[in-house]
Amino acid sequence: MGNCKFARLSLKSTFIWSLCSQYSTALTAVGRALIVRSCQLIQHRYVHSRGLGASPANPGAAPPWLPFSRVTQEDLAFFRTLLPGRTITDPDLLKSSNVDWLKTVEGNNEVLLRPKTTEEVSQILRSRNLEVCPHRGNTGLVGGSVPVFDEIILSTSLMNQVITFDNISGILTCQAGCVLKNLSNYLEERDFIIPLDLGVKGSCHIGGNVSTNAGGLRLGQFWVLADGWILNCLATLRKDNTGYDLKQLFIEGTLGVITAVSILCPRKLKAVNVVFLDEMTRCSSFQQLLETFQCCRGMLGEVLSAFEFLDASCCMSLLEKHLKLTNPITSLLQTTGSNTTRDEEKLHNFLEEVMTSSLVTDGTVATEATKIKALWSLRERVTEALTHEGYTYKYDISLSVEKIYDLVGGYGHVGDGNLHLNIPSPFNDPALLAAIEPYVYEWTSEWKGSISAEHGLGLKMRNYIYYSKPSEAIALMGSIKAMLDPKGILNPYKTLPDNIH
Repeated sequence: MGNCKFARLSLKSTFIWSLCSQYSTALTAVGRALIVRSCQLIQHRYVHSRGLGASPANPGAAPPWLPFSRVTQEDLAFFRTLLPGRTITDPDLLKSSNVDWLKTVEGNNEVLLRPKTTEEVSQILRSRNLEVCPHRGNTGLVGGSVPVFDEIILSTSLMNQVITFDNISGILTCQAGCVLKNLSNYLEERDFIIPLDLGVKGSCHIGGNVSTNAGGLRLGQFWVLADGWILNCLATLRKDNTGYDLKQLFIEGTLGVITAVSILCPRKLKAVNVVFLDEMTRCSSFQQLLETFQCCRGMLGEVLSAFEFLDASCCMSLLEKHLKLTNPITSLLQTTGSNTTRDEEKLHNFLEEVMTSSLVTDGTVATEATKIKALWSLRERVTEALTHEGYTYKYDISLSVEKIYDLVGGYGHVGDGNLHLNIPSPFNDPALLAAIEPYVYEWTSEWKGSISAEHGLGLKMRNYIYYSKPSEAIALMGSIKAMLDPKGILNPYKTLPDNIH
């Protein structure tokens, strides 16, 4: 059965659901139906030369510009002395760093700095007292990594060195600008793996992954605070229960700039199998799909490393239509272990059970690395395929697994309750947006879910934080921000709401 492969979702990751009608989108939900029709094309940017401020109709819009200090010729002279050849002011070179990956947020920055060391970052913050926007691989989806107005872009792209790797403990220490795929290649040469796999691994930086809590066992970090103070918590111990776990605070570059990280990396196991499950789209109910997943976890247990599901009439049709990628299989799972014979036996027993129970009609095991890689690329390229549909509204929420189908009719990727909802439209349609938001967030909040499982809040979602966190917690976050960044110069306008109450 098929010789291609889907993109990997680790068990801690996810569902990806896509509602893919060609020129209109219908989102069905319990107690409410949203019927969306196309309207005339309306160009919309979150960011303008001076923000008009968020409103109830558009909470994700840019807030009013705050009167920060402007970059002076004295500032530029200092930067050029500190970073010779790495202080960028050419508008053509700045253009790509001013626009987010989805091209919905655009700043007006005039200076981009490329430090190579933690000390250089410290001097930038300590000496000039100007607002900065930490810039990683620019793969975020909430407008967190690009300037809103004219904040200085602080790029970590040249902070890309592996510092140390201990092949006994498996602890990697590296600078924050290392590209995830490069780290993966470095570790695979040493028979280890990075504990994180993303579709954008060829572009995203490990510092950005860590600052948005995008997975992996992080042992420690190196930060530079707003006043230039260097905080070295770059621990290489697996256990250290002394004081507060500060690394969980440094989210989205709003409290400090991450310049280095240490990560616990597991050994690369040799027995890898991918199982294709056919006819899953004919499941009579979502409960049947959950039964398959439960059976999978129960029978494969410790070797189960991924469980994936793509809607053949939606995601797969997009891949075939736009990228000419075809495969009849709509779901897969992956096992990773150290004993090939034992793992194959467990897989055989699992397939026999789910087919005898009529949960699936067929299944095939693939073990060749090239075929596995090709199939995973299908999953990773779903987002690319969606870009050909026009504009896509993206949502990243988490719910208890059994509630996912109550929100959206259709099928998706099954992991552990993280839903990536993609709603394509021929263009950016305010009428469609008004139908989706805030209903998706209201529904998620009602069922005790999170409105952002992985992507963070950034600019676009900062004012929706109350759907996931109580007012008291948000007020405490504001107090922490005021203490560590009293002038608000670190990634301003992001993560926290415009008005804390």
